[in-house]
Amino acid sequence: MKKASHAAAFAASFFLSSMSLGLAANGALADEARVAEERMLGAVDEEARFLDLQPFTREVASSVVVSTSLDEALAKSGVPATVALEATRALSATVNLQRDVKRGDRLYLRYEQTFTAEGAPIGVGRVLWAEMTLAARAPVAVHRFRTRDKVERLWFTNGLSAMPPSMRMPLDTISVSSGFGLRADPFDQPPPLAATGKSAPMGGPMRSRSLPPGLPTGGTSGNGGSVNMATPLGSSFGLATYGGFGSAAPQAKGVSRGALFMHEGMDLVAPAGTPVYAAADGVVVGAAPNGRYGNWIRIEHGGKLATVYGHLMAFAPGIEPGESVVRGELIGFVGSTGRSTGAHLHFEVQENGKPVNPINHPELKAMQLRGLDMDRFKKQVARSLEERTRESKVAAAGL
Repeated sequence: MKKASHAAAFAASFFLSSMSLGLAANGALADEARVAEERMLGAVDEEARFLDLQPFTREVASSVVVSTSLDEALAKSGVPATVALEATRALSATVNLQRDVKRGDRLYLRYEQTFTAEGAPIGVGRVLWAEMTLAARAPVAVHRFRTRDKVERLWFTNGLSAMPPSMRMPLDTISVSSGFGLRADPFDQPPPLAATGKSAPMGGPMRSRSLPPGLPTGGTSGNGGSVNMATPLGSSFGLATYGGFGSAAPQAKGVSRGALFMHEGMDLVAPAGTPVYAAADGVVVGAAPNGRYGNWIRIEHGGKLATVYGHLMAFAPGIEPGESVVRGELIGFVGSTGRSTGAHLHFEVQENGKPVNPINHPELKAMQLRGLDMDRFKKQVARSLEERTRESKVAAAGL
């Protein structure tokens, strides 16, 4: 209600209450005043309207057949837009709805919607389950389920959450050259195989993608002529397979040959110029050349989490301290600045300021139903399928 409406109601209430007090000695006149007050303030009308709009919730099933596009089929079906959006977002985690959906494919939707007594939909509907039947592959389905920990969301039939993790990997294509933990010094490695006429499997000179002009780069390149190839010792700690020795590669100052050190992130190999994306929503707190990290970005994500991106060729426009970013936003480009043996991205996740293994971090992993929750979920899915079969038989019989 607007402020003016509140003021009018208060004034009317004050005036009529005073009039009612003056007429209190006469019961009949007091009743008339009360009726007049209710009529002016809309109490009678509001109560009647509430009785007319007694809401109820029911489940609705809809089967959509694609003729030209899925979006057009959903629009013609009368399925609420919020329901269609929730279902397609969940299914798109495993199906490319623009490329894979063809004419004749079907989408079955079962959703919950609240209606007025007159049958008008109110509120926001929610998907109970959805199944996409494709000619080119097996059906894909999601079901709403509430775990014992009271986590309610849509899950694929294999028990994997249809909701993406809160954090994503910073590259679209992931190729890990070195994981989190102890490893041999990459600079204490044999020379590149490219020197013998063979192509180098990683690092070293790589074909760069073109970058938009005028991007801030800065920093200094590392030893781009060597390959991050493991010695027999290093290969046991996650580096590339041992490829034989030639002349020794430059050795890091102060590091003895064969020594191990803690790698506090993971190295993702990609051609120079490959786009790098923010792992999650957050605020940029650092974007500058930073020693061995080369061109470096640090993003804080609220609470205890932060991510670090190292060896960048360049920063994306507008990426500077104090700027907010969203999950999947372009923040920079893969490079080989700082102490680096070739084009790659150093990706680091920090919790309470301490590096943790990105691969094992729950924020980067989709939830998976297990144990009793998985058993309950399988039974719910079976009941849903049985219910749809019964509905189909009734519809076929014309009942």
